[in-house]
Amino acid sequence: QVQVVESGGGLAQPGGSLRLSCAASGVIFGIYSMAWYRQTPGKQRELVAQIAAGGSTNYQDSVKGRFTISADNANDTMYLQMNSLRPEDTAVYYCKCKAFKGPTTTADYWGQGTQVTVSS
Repeated sequence: QVQVVESGGGLAQPGGSLRLSCAASGVIFGIYSMAWYRQTPGKQRELVAQIAAGGSTNYQDSVKGRFTISADNANDTMYLQMNSLRPEDTAVYYCKCKAFKGPTTTADYWGQGTQVTVSS
């Protein structure tokens, strides 16, 4: 069973930086993509950034130019470097790993979430 664990959340001041990490374990058939989502109370979980196994990335418009997603494919680990943080970036950040279950099928595995708070 694939397990996903996030780390690196915490408190940052506006304009500051944080780096989130996501490690997947138990992957047998490889990873199709990994992504960061975030959620605030009363709102739906939203996609922040995604990276495919081949390295292509996409970002939510509000984080473009400020956040950078990257991956260490050899270690099934993903990172989110968050710079120029704003109070509206405050949320619980979740890692999602879309891993292969077989030759053509995939499944989504979620981490438990890590809190990011941006406040002075």
